[in-house]
Amino acid sequence: MTSPSERPAPIPDESWPDEIRDLRNSFAGGLNVYRVMAHHPALLRAWAPLRQHVVKDTALGQERSEIVILRVGVRLGSSYEWAHHVARARALGMPDARISAVRGMPEGEDGLLVRAVDAILDDHRLPGPLEQEIAAAIGREAVFDIIATVGFYSVLGAILMTYDVPLDAAIDKALTARPIET
Repeated sequence: MTSPSERPAPIPDESWPDEIRDLRNSFAGGLNVYRVMAHHPALLRAWAPLRQHVVKDTALGQERSEIVILRVGVRLGSSYEWAHHVARARALGMPDARISAVRGMPEGEDGLLVRAVDAILDDHRLPGPLEQEIAAAIGREAVFDIIATVGFYSVLGAILMTYDVPLDAAIDKALTARPIET
């Protein structure tokens, strides 16, 4: 591990903590952000079930989830989060124009999701009419998952920016080869 005077870097495989060895070959070993979080094994272990829900089992579905996460990345100024989720959105087949629109105020359902993220970050809640509009459009469970996703990625963004986590090489290479259109 690191001393209090040095910033934690992503933990390499050979230094991976024994108490979370089982997580190394899962999501945790695949990304620098989780390799940094591995400096606090108990937190990373507790993080895993919520991550499973927010990332994989969300009522939002994958595309809506990516819109929410991209907007959180924009609002927090997290270039790591933005880059990773551009890559994930592209892997889902989302066009660059749709992805880039999240930086502003897109139309339709994406705009509704962006407004929700902004309200949660600005006011720490969804105002009644916006919550009702979202619930009518995509369901009440999805409303809860929007709130949970914003919270989850806000915490992740704070970790990323506090420790200046380096972008993962594969994502950097992919975005260098094909920058996002604006």
